Amino acid sequence: MSVDPALIEDPYELQKLMGFRITDWSEGYARWELPMSAKLGNRYGIPHGGVYATLLDTAMGFAGCYTGTSDERRLAMTLSLNVNYLSQPKGDLLVAEAHKVGGGRKTFFAEASVMDENGTTLATGTGVFRYRST
Repeated sequence: MSVDPALIEDPYELQKLMGFRITDWSEGYARWELPMSAKLGNRYGIPHGGVYATLLDTAMGFAGCYTGTSDERRLAMTLSLNVNYLSQPKGDLLVAEAHKVGGGRKTFFAEASVMDENGTTLATGTGVFRYRST
């Protein structure tokens, strides 16, 4: 698992705040990781649902935007996002994996899951995305 360093973009502000990073990216696939920290917790001390939603949304968006070159960047915006919350993490690392599952010239569909490092599935999601003009 790796990402060509030439394809890695500078972190945007929310990414810096939360601390997630891309660890694998290829045609139709993206993987992001986020070490758990207290700042990501809700009132019960478990990850806030928005953390899972952000990881799912980000991973799915990237899964549909791979071009293989830094000269030809592709961007997408989320049209629809569905999240299912399934379990609580038992580990300290959240891992989001996403796959592009269909689409056309202007939109695409993706599926993703968030797991902990022990392989427990914590959340799943589906999304519809529109390619943006750059």
